[in-house]
Amino acid sequence: MEYTTLGNTGTTVSRLCYGTWRFGKKHGDTLETDREEAHELLDAAWEQGINFIDTANVYGDPDGTSEEWIGEWLEEYDREDFVIASKVYFPFDGWGEPGPNDSGLGRKHIRAQIEGTLERLGTDYLDLYYIHRWDDDTPIRETMSVLTDLVCEGKVNYLGASSMAAWKLTKALWTSDVEGLERFDVTQPMVNAAHYDAVGDYLDVCADQELAVCPYSPLAGGFLTGKYDRTEDGTVEAPDGSRGTLTETFGDRYATDRAWDVLEAVEEVAEQVDATPAQVSLRWLMAQDRFTCVPIVGARSPAQLAENVGAVEIDLTDEQFERIDEARAGAGEQ
Repeated sequence: MEYTTLGNTGTTVSRLCYGTWRFGKKHGDTLETDREEAHELLDAAWEQGINFIDTANVYGDPDGTSEEWIGEWLEEYDREDFVIASKVYFPFDGWGEPGPNDSGLGRKHIRAQIEGTLERLGTDYLDLYYIHRWDDDTPIRETMSVLTDLVCEGKVNYLGASSMAAWKLTKALWTSDVEGLERFDVTQPMVNAAHYDAVGDYLDVCADQELAVCPYSPLAGGFLTGKYDRTEDGTVEAPDGSRGTLTETFGDRYATDRAWDVLEAVEEVAEQVDATPAQVSLRWLMAQDRFTCVPIVGARSPAQLAENVGAVEIDLTDEQFERIDEARAGAGEQ
């Protein structure tokens, strides 16, 4: 495993982060990852050298399941060996019908949710606390103020921001600087080789402000692994049980015209370097030179996780990197 400093923080993390959004997640009657499988995957991640774990208070059915399973697993390990991230924003269904203050980024909701998150994880602090979305109904100064309090109290080490408009991220950073508050050090947008330009402005802010980028869906929901086929009518032919069969919007979100061009380039490079398309796609992200990039992988099995980790063992030439860039910048729908 390779390790890197997480942006402007003083914390060192593995070049891949393990994402646990599948833990306890249900699609109808299908449970993506059960408790035993979750613990096996966490064991495998640690054995592969991954020390960075990502979760959220609303991951799992019911909400909080992912955090609970991670907390149970952590009891057998040294907490200080791990960098743990969680999130806040969405309504939490573990308390029954959500009330008017049971969502968003107001002081009351953040205060309630951090306590629940820490209890479920069985830890006194989070290494990284993300706002899961932007809250248009709460002044950003209030949000950054209460998050600053959590840092001062030792409950959170660093702050992060997930998906939002570039101008909103800029506004939050400006507010922190002007008000003397803690600022975001890490971001978590959806970024992959087939979905990059759509968040280009956001990434420009990250590069300018030296924020670390921890992309979710780095393999475009599995599309960039090469396991999907394109039918004659342009739709996606998906293996049973894959994301493409579980998510109705998969084709529109991931399998765009441009994405097929990017996949073709990725597969060509994979053949050249004797690697899998997934490994090339992850390495392409890790090789970004404008900002520290630590992709979040959500492998379903130890074997799949081992394949993902194999990305750190390959190198892309400038020509190979540009081959993927050219496909990404080509004609087609984003």
